[in-house]
Amino acid sequence: MSEGHLGINTEYGDWEWSADAGERARLLQSPNVETGPKGNEECGPAATSKLGAVFIVVNAALGAGLLNFPAAFSMAGGVAAGITLQMCMLVFIIGGLVILAYCSQASNERTYQEVVWAVCGKVTGILCEVAIAVYTFGTCIAFLIIIGDQQDKIIAALMKDSTGAESGHWYTDRKFTISITAFLLILPLSVPKEIGFQKYASCLSVVGTWYVTAIIIIKYIWPDENIPEEITMSPSSWMSVFNAMPTICFGFQCHVSSVPVFHSMKQPEVKPWGAVVTAAMVIALFVYTGTGVCGYLTFGSSVEPDVLMSYPSNDIPVAIARVSIIVCVLTSYPILHFCGRAVLEGLWLRYKGEAVEEDVVRERRRRLLQTVSWFLLTLLLALFIPDIGKVISLIGGLAACFIFVFPGLCLIHTKLSEIQEARPAGWWAMVSYGVFMVILGAFIFGQTTTNAIFMDLKK
Repeated sequence: MSEGHLGINTEYGDWEWSADAGERARLLQSPNVETGPKGNEECGPAATSKLGAVFIVVNAALGAGLLNFPAAFSMAGGVAAGITLQMCMLVFIIGGLVILAYCSQASNERTYQEVVWAVCGKVTGILCEVAIAVYTFGTCIAFLIIIGDQQDKIIAALMKDSTGAESGHWYTDRKFTISITAFLLILPLSVPKEIGFQKYASCLSVVGTWYVTAIIIIKYIWPDENIPEEITMSPSSWMSVFNAMPTICFGFQCHVSSVPVFHSMKQPEVKPWGAVVTAAMVIALFVYTGTGVCGYLTFGSSVEPDVLMSYPSNDIPVAIARVSIIVCVLTSYPILHFCGRAVLEGLWLRYKGEAVEEDVVRERRRRLLQTVSWFLLTLLLALFIPDIGKVISLIGGLAACFIFVFPGLCLIHTKLSEIQEARPAGWWAMVSYGVFMVILGAFIFGQTTTNAIFMDLKK
């Protein structure tokens, strides 16, 4: 940080809406990260190594979103367009992660929304928290849809009679299977106040996503079916390329959880963090590219929004991949719900002017009400929105705000807060880069959200 840097938005007026925001220094802490006290104190034994940080960031980035990448390549206009788009966006994705670390040091804050609050002020901070709540809510809906998709195929393989006809029993109905799975497995995991127990399950989910990618690549190299009828080699229009952006943003979005990961490192400095996130994003790039390319080339333009739905239900290796994705989603839903619930809790406590855990009984009652309401709403919407592509189109545009808009705003405010008699070319370059990120993110959000609302939702 440059000399002459002042504290950012440290006036009391910026925080007078709440003397104790409740969620400060607590929200969106990664369950894989053991954070220590603020400041530059010597790191304890729980500090994360560079290699460990790479794994955590990869863990945060990889997920069930990879199922939509083959369809994204199809929308983008083929393999060349899809890879080119990913490579171009990756520069800004990595840049956003580095900017967040830089602004976190400048503001001495340890979570994404705290950095935005401290650097950009109250209004932008509230918008950031609302965006996080909406994003996590939409992602939970997508997870439930994925469970329904995979269960449909598994049940179809298990319930065929001797003639090959599929069973039509009530207990094989999609709405019933999603509901029973959600009530028996997801709801109990979502109720606890803390989710530290999920750290080991998260590692299992990462292994599952790697297996899915491996199966898609193997099935392309040794296909069981004929070559697809149509494989597009170029985009039909430049606008079609932008339709693939929500999926890419959704897949690579790990920015919300990146700040606590940065502070958990043995050396929480911008330069080593840049190496960490570059390595992590390159690994994620190979996984997503392998899935997107091989999945698209296997099925061509007929590929389903959820690529596993394009494979036959009686394929055993693919059935194992479906189980792996279900496990991944079952462990990821409670983590996303915890993040969204924590943001809502913080907004409520700040609005009421109450301290966190002031009344244990009220906190427990409020947590149960929030959890059950969140769970029932996401389940209800998932039952009546069977197409995961429509959900990702909406939340993918919102993910662009976390990758581009908020980091760009943070960079602009941080640089503007520096007191310098003469502002060198580097200062102007950083501010210009921040402005460009905000404009780019706003364009992606506006274009993809408008397209999702006026095209997908009206079909």
